[in-house]
Amino acid sequence: MSSESRIEWTEQTWNPVTGCTKISPGCKSCYAEVMANRLVAMKTPGYENGFELTLHPERLNQPKLRKKPTVYFVNSMSDLFHPDVPDDFIDKVIQVIQETPQHTYQVLTKRAERLPDFFEFRRVPENMWLGVSVEDTKYGKPRIDLLKKVRAATRFLSIEPLIEDIGSINLNGIHWVIVGGESGHYARPMEESWVQSIKEQCIRAHVPFFFKQWGTWSKDGLRKNKKANGRTLDGKLWDNYPSSLNI
Repeated sequence: MSSESRIEWTEQTWNPVTGCTKISPGCKSCYAEVMANRLVAMKTPGYENGFELTLHPERLNQPKLRKKPTVYFVNSMSDLFHPDVPDDFIDKVIQVIQETPQHTYQVLTKRAERLPDFFEFRRVPENMWLGVSVEDTKYGKPRIDLLKKVRAATRFLSIEPLIEDIGSINLNGIHWVIVGGESGHYARPMEESWVQSIKEQCIRAHVPFFFKQWGTWSKDGLRKNKKANGRTLDGKLWDNYPSSLNI
């Protein structure tokens, strides 16, 4: 079954694909890879292949079993648009999304170059939010323009882990921005000024801004427990969502 999520901006995770490969600096300390290794050690069904990319057709109908409107993060343990995921399998995932309009599905990818071609003759369902990861200027920011080439009711940016100042962002056509620092033993620091810059740009562009976490490093540049660092920015929580959220 799909499972409850600890990710602050979603409710459940649905993983019809697991496993991935690293393609950019944002992947360096991949939480999904660490989690997959733990699940292998626990002999959890579905992780017999570890973090090797694996399709799970038996999981495709999981959201159909839940009638309550739910926000799903699709493939928290993989990337739906990984080049080794066939088009016809992605089509099956999208078909489930279309057949369960009571749910909202958040699909996030680092393989943004695949999006324009895949959706050239396909429609993005209204309840499917399409997003790209943006960790830096060299690899992350170019994904934004590729995302904008796709017609989608809700396009979003997950700027996490934010590992450098990404400067000015063109937020035209973007409907939601998430920002977060990195966590884990090898986490890289995130400076408060980088976060503040993105927040101010979102406010000026009237784009909902969600601050997920500081991560392992505090805003003062001190290495602390992730929970101790908290999620507040300017003394408050920034938990804003797009108006298209249908629950």
